[in-house]
Amino acid sequence: MINKVIKIVLALLLLAWDVYEWSEGNIGNGIMVILLIGLVVLFWFKHEINLLAFLQIRRSKFESAKKILSWVKHPNQMNKSQQAYYYFLNGLVESQGKNITGSEKYFKRALNIGLNMDHDIAMANLNLASVAMARRRKREAMNYLTQVKKHDKAKLLNDQVKMLKGQMGRI
Repeated sequence: MINKVIKIVLALLLLAWDVYEWSEGNIGNGIMVILLIGLVVLFWFKHEINLLAFLQIRRSKFESAKKILSWVKHPNQMNKSQQAYYYFLNGLVESQGKNITGSEKYFKRALNIGLNMDHDIAMANLNLASVAMARRRKREAMNYLTQVKKHDKAKLLNDQVKMLKGQMGRI
């Protein structure tokens, strides 16, 4: 995890180098340095470890994602949105590892800090609803499912919501 101050200093040094390259007439080098600045700025807004963990989760390699997320020693040094996604990813990994208590804790923390995307909020609420169902807390599960409907604009999670409601009838 590269410190935020180091990222800012690196971006400023690259910007100075870019100005020098353009003033010398080296347009190709200037364009490459602009791309490097873009990469540093990307890592300022999106944490590099979170991106690696997203890639591993996308490939269904949850053990590898858990290992990558364990590299973060001080998540409180991240930006708020990075912290939220760090806890969201930990919740996804823990839910696949059958640790319901851990996943519930991580999803609640991610929602309290504030996820940016509506579909991520809907996914966290859906996972919290399934945890509440597993613990036989029907009212809490219904509250989470209403939050899922509210935040799922593209209706991608309708099948999962219907499945959970069907299971709720059995409780």
